Amino acid sequence: MSNSMGIASAFVLSSLFLSPMAMAEESQSFVAHNVARAQAFDQHQGEVMVKAQDASQAPQAGMSRASASETDS
Repeated sequence: MSNSMGIASAFVLSSLFLSPMAMAEESQSFVAHNVARAQAFDQHQGEVMVKAQDASQAPQAGMSRASASETDS
């Protein structure tokens, strides 16, 4: 009997601890914070992609210049 009371009290306590988190997901500030975080992530991803494209194009341009100078000499 005491074991079932312990399990029941664990469920009650866990629901009390988790209810503020569930309520936070519905609040306007939580939604605004998630939107801002998503926008910052998208902006960062865009910057990373641009840097990766620049980095992949730079060695190719350097190699073509080097091969052109070898051909001239």
